[in-house]
Amino acid sequence: MTPDMSQVTRTKHGRPVHHWRRDLVELAALFTAVAVADGVANLIGHGPDGPALLVISAIVLAATAGFHTWWARRHGHAPPLEDTGARPAAELRSAGPSAESGASRDVAEARALWRMRTTVRDEPGSLAALCTALAGRRVDILSLQAHPLADGTVDEFLLRAPEALTANEIIRAVSLAGGASTWIERADAHDLVDAPTRVLGLAARTALDTAELPLALRQLLGRCTIRSLPARPVGGGRGPEPVPVEGVLEDTVMRLRAPEGGVLTVERPYLPFTPTEFARARALVELDSRLGPRIPRGQDVLTLPEGNDITVRRVDTGDLAAARAMHERCSQRTLSLRYHGPVGDADRYLNHLLSPRFGRTLAAQTGSGRIVGLGHLLWDGDETEVALLIEDDWQRRGIGAELLGRLVTMAVEAGCESVYAVTQASNTGMVTAMRGLGLPLDYQIEEGTLVITARLDAATVAARTPHDGSEERLGGAARRD
Repeated sequence: MTPDMSQVTRTKHGRPVHHWRRDLVELAALFTAVAVADGVANLIGHGPDGPALLVISAIVLAATAGFHTWWARRHGHAPPLEDTGARPAAELRSAGPSAESGASRDVAEARALWRMRTTVRDEPGSLAALCTALAGRRVDILSLQAHPLADGTVDEFLLRAPEALTANEIIRAVSLAGGASTWIERADAHDLVDAPTRVLGLAARTALDTAELPLALRQLLGRCTIRSLPARPVGGGRGPEPVPVEGVLEDTVMRLRAPEGGVLTVERPYLPFTPTEFARARALVELDSRLGPRIPRGQDVLTLPEGNDITVRRVDTGDLAAARAMHERCSQRTLSLRYHGPVGDADRYLNHLLSPRFGRTLAAQTGSGRIVGLGHLLWDGDETEVALLIEDDWQRRGIGAELLGRLVTMAVEAGCESVYAVTQASNTGMVTAMRGLGLPLDYQIEEGTLVITARLDAATVAARTPHDGSEERLGGAARRD
């Protein structure tokens, strides 16, 4: 019988329903019990030990009742309902999802990803206390890395927390659980990749292109400033102090021996480096050093409106002689607009600009192999600079815009948020090329120098392939060799 049917048969209008048949049965049972008890009492009472047996029987019955009551309470048995009382009404639930369940589900879906690092004592139970504190704030631990130190352990977490939970609240909970020197920032879906997979991917990128090393280190270590300084000249002179082969770790700064013999400095003032991070960075630099200079050798052949073909490809210091020859063919005004200094010093910059350690360089060259344009994407600390130099006889043909579009696409692929160009207001070619990107631009004038910053929209730039851009600006066909 279902609970609803039982409710109908046992109550009526909220009052107990009495049946005369059950009353007669209860009275008959009561009279029978009294008669049996009277007979037993007379039988025992007239015997020699009758009173003593009655007292012992009463004690046994009382002890049995007491034991039964204690056992029932100890094992959580619910007290029986009164036979004559009305049972509580059954809880009615809708067959579909209720408003409350939908609201709770919406709250559960509002979650945020956090990257957190904290230091705990190196003793049993420290990590367990920290995890318990996070669980108390409904925070899920998606991944955990331990970085052992001499006086403790640095634990790095990837957390999924309620959207309403602030960073200060998480830090407070961690501090009460014994965490110290806690650092936290928002994460994204890219952080869900486990550390070994991420490191292997960065190693593969570094193996394919020398210019990827600074980018790989930045993705490995987070927001940091990377500088590459040339080695001290033989026989003395200005230059950084030499670094031992194993490198140097100094809290928020690590110094590594660059593959070409200089010094690679990585700074992260807001968060000290751990020995584990130092070892990973050193392994990437060592891999780059063992593989030697290398750049992708692919190239695109573009057709200019007048019918001439030019080739766009990556270049490095191996093309230094051809780049200097282009300098000699450029006018004084073209060189001064590009380098903002004495024209005679222009050749000194080329070796730095063409080095993959400091960025990427694209060249436009004719069918005979003569370079007529250079475009540079330069890693400037945690910022990115773009620069163009087009030979006078090849200007205003769309070559500069083509090189700039490709450089910006490279910057987007490298994860850069913006690029900037340093030029002069009179350099209408560079200003026009930056405007032709179709990106939000910021203009600043500093001591007569114009700085144009383009905020990169990944969706917009990635949708424009080099072939589409070349056809639009050059008006010809493009093919890849």
